[in-house]
Amino acid sequence: MSSSRKFASAEEVARLAGVSRSAVSRTFTDGASVSDETRRKVLAAASELNYHVNHLARGLSQERSRPVCLVGDNLGSPFLSSLLEAVSRHIQALGRAVMLINTSGEPDTVESALHQALQYRASAIVVLSGAPAESLVQTCIQSGLRVVLVNRGHEYSGPVHVTLDHQSAMQEAFELFYRAGCRSFGLVTSTAGTPSLLARELAFTQAINEAGLSLTTVRAGPTQYTTGQAAARQLLARAQRPDAVFCTTDLLACGFIDTARQTFKLDIPKDLCVMGFDNIEQASWQSYDLTTFHHPVEDIAACIAKQLADEAPISQMIQLPAQPVWRSTIRPG
Repeated sequence: MSSSRKFASAEEVARLAGVSRSAVSRTFTDGASVSDETRRKVLAAASELNYHVNHLARGLSQERSRPVCLVGDNLGSPFLSSLLEAVSRHIQALGRAVMLINTSGEPDTVESALHQALQYRASAIVVLSGAPAESLVQTCIQSGLRVVLVNRGHEYSGPVHVTLDHQSAMQEAFELFYRAGCRSFGLVTSTAGTPSLLARELAFTQAINEAGLSLTTVRAGPTQYTTGQAAARQLLARAQRPDAVFCTTDLLACGFIDTARQTFKLDIPKDLCVMGFDNIEQASWQSYDLTTFHHPVEDIAACIAKQLADEAPISQMIQLPAQPVWRSTIRPG
């Protein structure tokens, strides 16, 4: 097949059908007036020529026809890949196209991609993670687009914020550990410093301090499996190791657990209780069976879709609960 084949135009469809160009446009416009005979001719010609409506060009003045831009960092991580899948699926169910900007690349490349999305007249920007630079978020806001922020905290006014009730979740995490007999604690987190991770760190630390118990915090690198391994080597080599460890993500917890078992020969949960956060697929694997908190990606995606479906943008904070998922890495209380 020739690679130079071009798309059929509306004019070509009109000539083959023997109708006007405006009749072709009305045929493919919902609610427009067109006779049954004209519609039949146009659809037959369009099928023969393999004609498709250029919704991108048509939608420049119609918000519901313009694409939605998803912006995120570290999209290969288990949690963010599941969030991306859910959000894109819900948006596509609205009949909207999705564009993706991966902010893990070089700053110049990321900025160029964002400007390209704006040139394509994206109708809304959804920021999926806390890592993209503040300047990128501000550019989206200043462009006058509808902006939805996921797990970005409260640093911007105007957009819709979708976040979790980290305070309640971390208080419950402490209570689960305490009922299991744990009295000394470790906190394993990353150097990413995203708003959601910082919120978990702060709330968990507050719960431990209010109880008057000891806490050791380790930040051994980015939010990766290997960082959990490195944190285990730092924390468990101490003369006084904790008897409970909270990891701010499940990915960190998986690395931590593997090293605790393989390098330090610890029995989990007999020797050490471990908890994660996000409830990624790997957390349920038999080799981990990790107690964690469920990050409600489907609820988040549904909230985003609802905001995009509404005619008028509404600035608001939507806070969702993070429910505990009890598995075998914490002793029964």
